[in-house]
Amino acid sequence: MILHTVLIRFKTSIDKAQKKEIFEAIVALKQKLSGIVDVKYGPNVSPEGLGGGFADALVVTFDTVEARDAYLVHPDHVVVGEKIVASAEGGLAVLLVFDLDI
Repeated sequence: MILHTVLIRFKTSIDKAQKKEIFEAIVALKQKLSGIVDVKYGPNVSPEGLGGGFADALVVTFDTVEARDAYLVHPDHVVVGEKIVASAEGGLAVLLVFDLDI
């Protein structure tokens, strides 16, 4: 399985409703693509203060590498990915994507 983790620094102008809309668009992909096991998202709630300025995260669990790869190029993912980049403070340069094989 693959844990696909995206850490985001949203612009201050992006409110909770806009964030939820973006994240729910990723959740909706679970109904369109096979291989998505789970989708979680939300704000950083760690008390450690080590978030590096990342305030929100998205974690998508895939059953295979192939499922993750199909997701990455799926047109609906591309659209929501563009929304994430446009909503991020500093665009693509301030997104952190980390995939873990579990």
